[in-house]
Amino acid sequence: MHMSDLENCIELYGRDIYSFCCCLARSREEADELYQDTFLTAAQITVRLNAGGNPKSALLSVAANLWRNRCRKLSLRQRITGPVASLELIRETDSFPGSEPVSGAPGPLDTVIACEEAQTVRQAVARLPDRYRVPVLLFYMEDLTVPEIAAALHIPQGTVKSRLHKAKKLLAQDLKEVLDET
Repeated sequence: MHMSDLENCIELYGRDIYSFCCCLARSREEADELYQDTFLTAAQITVRLNAGGNPKSALLSVAANLWRNRCRKLSLRQRITGPVASLELIRETDSFPGSEPVSGAPGPLDTVIACEEAQTVRQAVARLPDRYRVPVLLFYMEDLTVPEIAAALHIPQGTVKSRLHKAKKLLAQDLKEVLDET
C-alpha cells in the first residue's frame, strides 16, 4: 500500500474511523489524538493493511487496539500513583462527540422524542465497560460481522458473540431502569 492508497482510505473511511474514535474516547481531544495515531500506525503497517483485504476493518482494529493500550497505560498509572482524575472524566462523559442525533421524524414532538431516545441509548452504551462497548460499537455502528470483529480485536468469535449477548442484557437492564424512572 502506497501513501496514495492511505490517503484514499482516509477519504473513504476517515469519517467512520473518527466517529468510532469519538465513541471510544468520549472527548474530542482524546478522539483527535486517537484518530491521528490510528492513521500514523496505519502508515507504518501499510503492508498488513493491504494484505487483509478490508482496510476499514483493519483501521478499526488499529483504533481499538490503540485505545485498549491507552486504557491499560492509564490503569497502570492509576494503580501506581492513585486515582487519576482524567480517566474518571473520560468514563463519566455522557455524550458521544461526533454522533448525530436521530432526526427526520414527521413532527417536532416526534423529533424531540426520537432525539431523547437516541441520547438515552448512547448514554447507556457509554456506561458499558470497554470489553462490551467496543464490540457493540463495531457491530451496530460500523456494521462489522462477528468474524470481522473477532479478527479486529484478536479474540475468538465465541467471545465476541458472548460479549454482544452480555452487552444486550446489560443495555436492556439499564434501559429498563431508565424507562421505569419516567
